[in-house]
Amino acid sequence: MKKLKDQLARALADYDNLKKRTNEEKTTWMKFSSLNIISKLLPVLDMIENAQKHLQDQGLAISIGEFINVLKDEGLVVINPNIGDEFNEDEMEAIEVVEGTSDNVISEVVVPGWKFKDGIVVRHAKVKVFKVKEVEKTP
Repeated sequence: MKKLKDQLARALADYDNLKKRTNEEKTTWMKFSSLNIISKLLPVLDMIENAQKHLQDQGLAISIGEFINVLKDEGLVVINPNIGDEFNEDEMEAIEVVEGTSDNVISEVVVPGWKFKDGIVVRHAKVKVFKVKEVEKTP
């Protein structure tokens, strides 16, 4: 009888662990399926925001706000570094290096990036970075 109780307890524990693992895998799968859709929608948001810069339309501004709210509801946060911030290769992509007075400092943010709150980057922020020009030594 004791052996049967032990087997039942072990089976229930295994079942509970299976349920937990299945739920974790489902959550991960949902996140990565969202990642695929979101990565396709971000260029659309960029186009709408660029149009808004030229049009200054109130309705378009509301639509952009709603779009951003949906992204935030899905657990995303914007990666929007400031000019003068240190370049962070984990969240940013340097698309151009320009001559400046400091190395690895952001000179311009071309396109903001997006990441999940837990740190998974959906799209790196595209930035221009300063690099100090090296003075050539003459013999």
